[in-house]
Amino acid sequence: MPVKIEASEQPLQKVFSSDFDFSIPLYQRPYAWTTKEAGELISDLLDNMGDIKSSVEETNPYFLGSVVLVKGDLPNSDVVDGQQRLTTLTILFAAFRTLLTSSEAAGLTTLLYETANPILGTKNRYRLTLRQQDASFFQTNVQDIGGIDKIKTLNPAALTDSRNNIRENALLFLREAEKLSPERRSRLIQFAARRCYLVAVSTPDFSSAYRIFTVLNNRGLNLTNSDILKAELIGTIPLTAQAAYTRKWEDTEDALGREGFQELFAHIRMIYRKLKLAETVLQEYKKYIVPAGTDAAKFIDDVVSPYADAYDIIKNSAYQSASGADAVNALLRWLNQLDNSDWVPPAILYVSKNMQDAAGLAQFLGDLERLAAGQMILRSNINERINRYARVLTAMEQGKDLYAADSPLQLTDIEKQDIRTTLDGDLYLEAKIRLYVLLRLDSELSKGQATYNYPTITVEHVLPQTPAANSMWVQWFPTEDLRQKYTHRLGNLLLLPRRKNSEAQNFEFDVKKQKYFSSAKGVSSFALTSQVLKETD
Repeated sequence: MPVKIEASEQPLQKVFSSDFDFSIPLYQRPYAWTTKEAGELISDLLDNMGDIKSSVEETNPYFLGSVVLVKGDLPNSDVVDGQQRLTTLTILFAAFRTLLTSSEAAGLTTLLYETANPILGTKNRYRLTLRQQDASFFQTNVQDIGGIDKIKTLNPAALTDSRNNIRENALLFLREAEKLSPERRSRLIQFAARRCYLVAVSTPDFSSAYRIFTVLNNRGLNLTNSDILKAELIGTIPLTAQAAYTRKWEDTEDALGREGFQELFAHIRMIYRKLKLAETVLQEYKKYIVPAGTDAAKFIDDVVSPYADAYDIIKNSAYQSASGADAVNALLRWLNQLDNSDWVPPAILYVSKNMQDAAGLAQFLGDLERLAAGQMILRSNINERINRYARVLTAMEQGKDLYAADSPLQLTDIEKQDIRTTLDGDLYLEAKIRLYVLLRLDSELSKGQATYNYPTITVEHVLPQTPAANSMWVQWFPTEDLRQKYTHRLGNLLLLPRRKNSEAQNFEFDVKKQKYFSSAKGVSSFALTSQVLKETD
């Protein structure tokens, strides 16, 4: 059956009525509008509310944008987009309520909540309910009568960013309201309630609402796969534990950063599926990783948290141990210099389960780096890499010996021979691998003591590509065939911590060593280059 989509233009008096019970889902970001955005809103309202001497009905209507909702036939409405505007308008109404007449204030209260009925035993029914973390705070300090007086006394240093934004915007609206005459205050609220419009787009299906917003807003939906999974997973956890698991999830996201958190979920998908993505990440999660009935708390405790810790260590080369940490972090730094991240899922799985075994980590990561670098040198395509790491993951989960000759973690004899063939060829022409190979070689020559914290590192030829006809180079390499044989080989390449100098590249050897290959102190930053400086011809 086709999904039903409805869109209607509504004045705020209908938006903030019993037609809608807005709630902000757990996956939404915290309230983020600052006094900049709130100030622009009230400025726009003041500019468009018309002359107080004319009827408000004669004022041109003002469009405030759209909200996208997951909503069926009932008033219950999950806000997919529009929480910032709905929240800020609620703060505006609450702030102005404190300065209006009692009858006007009562009228504004109906836009904030349907009052409790002691006869029916009902409580206040709020038009807007924020995320669980801020819902009670918002009701007490904004929506309830007297709430704005309470918010004035709060210490901003003790508030979260979202709550402090609520407080600052409430105080801004109070200041702006106090500047107005009573008549202009009344007019602004009448104009906002009766002549300001929002378009409410609703569908009972979240996926449809998600797609609608991406069409309405070309900046794209500020929701990620992990946001949606968070809402769905935490929603299945008992209410008494939801707040704790929400904090645990958000603390993890803050530690990794939003982009890093999304990458983590892509890697978790690979650990579970061991296949190239065939559907959307979200679809595969729902089918194969956290299907209906999954113990969400256990998934967060046993998968998200430990895998996030491992991923943080891997991406930042930040392993800590009483001994052996340097070797582990050195390998992680090399892995992070590869031109792909397909090796990360096996690393996450192994690190998360062997955090206390520095020697074991060094052995595994050493072999993983050899495999990953070997695949890069062989220019293995993405399908070949994914299939290989899937086999490694399977071997790990089955408890097989990863260091046996036939383990997928180990290079085969054919692969080793192909790698040697590539390294013994025209390496310089392999632009995507030459720098990594030379840096790795330089590190071996320096016994791991060298560091490479330079903004620019370039690969340079010793024998120039185009030596002058009367140069010593041509005497040493008299034929074109001989020069072509050696020019781009590994033995003719070295590293410089700066950009190339086209004029210096064809210097005679002794001049090139002095002016180009060495620093002002007559030495080189690289072990590989230092070897060349020792040669006389």
